[in-house]
Amino acid sequence: MDAASIAAARRHLAESGLDDRLAFHLRDAADEKLAGTYDLVYIHEALHDMSYPVRILSACRALLADGGSVIVADERVPDEFDPPGDDIERFYYDFSIFHCLPVGMVGEHAAETGTVMRAGTVRRYAQEAGFGGFQVLPIENDFYRFYRLAP
Repeated sequence: MDAASIAAARRHLAESGLDDRLAFHLRDAADEKLAGTYDLVYIHEALHDMSYPVRILSACRALLADGGSVIVADERVPDEFDPPGDDIERFYYDFSIFHCLPVGMVGEHAAETGTVMRAGTVRRYAQEAGFGGFQVLPIENDFYRFYRLAP
């Protein structure tokens, strides 16, 4: 719930020429009145920070209209830890210890995921949230991996 980001997005949208096809709103994704109204829900570099990622993904799934998808972009790390890890993975572990892991530990029975969230963990969270479709998208990026979740 970040009003300043929504305001900035609206300013950029007005300059883009796409304002007839796109809109930004400041809303709570858990609002039941929004169920079934979105074609796309996008989570960028945030799922690993959430104390209850399965609950969040469940709420996102409820938002989807027929044929809709959730796209999750999160850190690109190897599927398995291979000590000592590569430079990027060690970098992610460094800031995970100071921010991502602590915020993901807030609350009783929190997930405690942290920055280094591997594809298997995203798949498990998606399945637990009720998604039947899971795909790692073929998007090349040095820092992020993109997942498509479908009901």
